Amino acid sequence: MRAGRHDRLPDVGSLRLVVAVTDPMALLLLRGQLAAARTAGFDVTVISGPGKQAARIAAAENVRHIAVAMERGISPWRDVRSLWRLYGVLRALEPDIVNASTPKAGLLVTLAARLAGVPGRIHTLRGLRFETTTGATRILLMAMTWLTCGLARRVICISPSLRQKAIASGVVSADKAVVLGAGSSNGIDVARFTATAAMREQAGQLRRSVGIPPTVPVLGFVGRIARDKGIVELVEAWRSLRKNFADLHWLVLGPADPTDPVTPAIHAELHRDPRIHWLGRHDDVVPAYLAMDLLALPTYREGFGNVLIEAAALEIATVATRVTGCVDAVADGVTGTLVAPRDARALERAIEAYLRDPERRVEHGRAGRARVRELFDHNLLWDHLHREYRALGRAAGVAREF
Repeated sequence: MRAGRHDRLPDVGSLRLVVAVTDPMALLLLRGQLAAARTAGFDVTVISGPGKQAARIAAAENVRHIAVAMERGISPWRDVRSLWRLYGVLRALEPDIVNASTPKAGLLVTLAARLAGVPGRIHTLRGLRFETTTGATRILLMAMTWLTCGLARRVICISPSLRQKAIASGVVSADKAVVLGAGSSNGIDVARFTATAAMREQAGQLRRSVGIPPTVPVLGFVGRIARDKGIVELVEAWRSLRKNFADLHWLVLGPADPTDPVTPAIHAELHRDPRIHWLGRHDDVVPAYLAMDLLALPTYREGFGNVLIEAAALEIATVATRVTGCVDAVADGVTGTLVAPRDARALERAIEAYLRDPERRVEHGRAGRARVRELFDHNLLWDHLHREYRALGRAAGVAREF
């Protein structure tokens, strides 16, 4: 067991909580959540794949960390080894509640928890990978999701539309699936996503560093460079937009996704066009958002669409697709605009409308921040989550003070 700092352990009577994800990078989805659970009195351990990043995050959150390697893809022999290791870890920890998310950890950890007799089993459903697949792959992914949800006592869906889609697809029952508040992956740290003078100065420095003049309009994209994120349609829309707006630049944040790659031609275009600035993975996202005037996310599917409310918190209007997750993150016509997925022309028109109407862009940006403060502040989500943990503990008959 590798532990993060744990200067003050919770009382003996505290509920023992294990939170698990597959990839250590996925712990970034839980920024602040683990520390908040510990502050609320839970005894918290986090399980993820190995890596320095995971250890650093656990230390920052002041919780224990246990590394268990889990393959993201299908690997029967390695999956069995991971399952056996997870079973041993959970038998040793004897947690009251396990909350597992991301597909592979969701399946393996929830199964190991069932085998180890953990009374409170939660699967946090962050999306439906099968939505954009067909044939045998779709059947397999649906079966894995159905099994994971079946092993859990509660399934937390990160958006109302995701819950609706999961129930309609038959992978979870309505009585088991819940949404915390208005949804979202982890809420928004409103204080962090606030446009201070210092952050605006950093945004200006970022613009200068990549060669974007200070007063020209900038379109933004944040996410994996993948077909499922709608990059093909966004590039197609960009080709027309760059002709109609001679001073328009495009700022792109996110790594290339080898599991769902765009064509070599599109990949090359993202590098070759002097008005496209692809920064790759970028940790300091707030100044990057503030360097944009408008964010576009023409994705085919989402669990929620975190980048949309991050941008909204910074008063940036958004254009997204009318798909699962995005319909909850964007109030169409109020904080942004929703268009049909895979429709490059509709996407182009929506972006152009904002570029030609700065006042509307500002109005929607301000409405977006107000909506984030009302519905998606992370403290609201964490309060709902802690109540869910305690309710599940009571339902599972855990004899502890909480």
